[in-house]
Formats: sequence, structure tokens, C-alpha cells
Amino acid sequence: MAQFAGVHATIAGVLLAVTIPSRTELNAPEFLQHIRAILRHFERFADSGKDVMNDEQQQVAIDALEDASKRVQSPLYALEQALHPWGTFLVMPVFALANAGVVFSGGIRDNLSDPVTLGVALGLLLGKPIGIGLAAWLAVKIRLASLPPGVSWNGVHGAAWLGGIGFTMSLFIAALAFPDQELLASAKFGVLAGSLFASIAGCLVLLRGGRHTVDPAQSGRMNEVRTAHPTTHPGVYFWYYK
Repeated sequence: MAQFAGVHATIAGVLLAVTIPSRTELNAPEFLQHIRAILRHFERFADSGKDVMNDEQQQVAIDALEDASKRVQSPLYALEQALHPWGTFLVMPVFALANAGVVFSGGIRDNLSDPVTLGVALGLLLGKPIGIGLAAWLAVKIRLASLPPGVSWNGVHGAAWLGGIGFTMSLFIAALAFPDQELLASAKFGVLAGSLFASIAGCLVLLRGGRHTVDPAQSGRMNEVRTAHPTTHPGVYFWYYK
């Protein structure tokens, strides 16, 4: 529709986003008051001995809780959460590959053995993790910084490997460094290969050393959040207690 109107798709998307309401039907005080009333209603019938599935009053309270939870969230936030997995795992990868313009000529082994491809891939796979890791270690050693509570050197090591993932700036620099299209294609393939191997290495390092000692106070705060928000993504717990 946007192209027939002579409007660029990006501009149309921005204009459409402006029309999505960001206000909520219930503000925080109204939500708390509403929730407390619903919970009192639920508690009144919770001691009846009936199963929740067979108790109409408890089901009414549960439906009211769900409705209140939706009304305290803005349509903009709800739409963002619904589209997030599609945008992250489908739209962005397709968009990235389409705009990278990587031409796969020959086999993967031939492409990986190309000096330009190998140099770019190793620069991302080894250069960036080593640089990030050494910079973090040096900053801690000379007391310019300190590791946050609950963060181990294994976590820093894994994050350094994930830092080897490069795309936008890597492709931009490659375009400036290699005016020849054939060399540029090899460099782009190296960026994708290096980023892929760096992401795999980083995930393996973090998964292998993911279990580390957590301060009991932090653990207690994490349990409080889990109890209050049992469906929250585990990553939220990390950012909350950090």
C-alpha cells in the first residue's frame, strides 16, 4: 500500500508506529487497587475445598486478573512483545542476509581457504575476543574497574567471544577496505563465518561455566522475583538482581 502511495516503507512504518497507543487503561494505583479486590474475592472462595477448575468464582477471579494485567499494559508494549520473536529470529536474519549481498561462489571449503576470508574471520573470531578479554583483565588489574558481583571471569571470557560477532560495522569497514567486488565478497563471507563461529564459541563457554556461586542475598532476591513473576523470562532475573 505504501509503495502505491509513493511513500517509502520506512516512513510508512514510522507513521504507523506513531498511531499505536502507548497509554494504559489502568495506571499503577488503579491496578493495585483492582488486583487487591480480585485477590480478596479469590481468597474468599479458595477455602471452599473445591478445585480451581470446578469453582466458578475462582475462575471469575482468574479471568479478572488476566483482564487487569492486559489493561495495565499499553497496546504498544503488547504489540512489541508479540512481534519480538518474529523480528529477532526471522525478520532480522533475513534482512541481514539480503542486505549483506554475499555471493557464494564455489564450495564452502574454497571460500574459507581464501586469504581475505580467512583474515577477516580470524580477526573477528580471535582478535576481538582477545582484545576484549585483555582490556577487561588489564582494567581490573590496574584497578580502573572491578567485576560486578556475581560475574566470574568465565562470564567475561564468554562475553568476549560473543563480542566477536560483527555485522553492520564489519561490513561497512570491509566495503571501505576492499573496493574490488570479488575481494569484498570474500570479506563479507569472512564476516559471516567469523560471526557464526564466535557466537557458537561464546555460547559454549557461557553454558559450560554458567553455574557459578551466587551471593545468598542475590539468590534470595532472584527467588522473590521468580515467585512474583513465575512466567518471566530467566534473563529478566539476571538484570533485576544485578
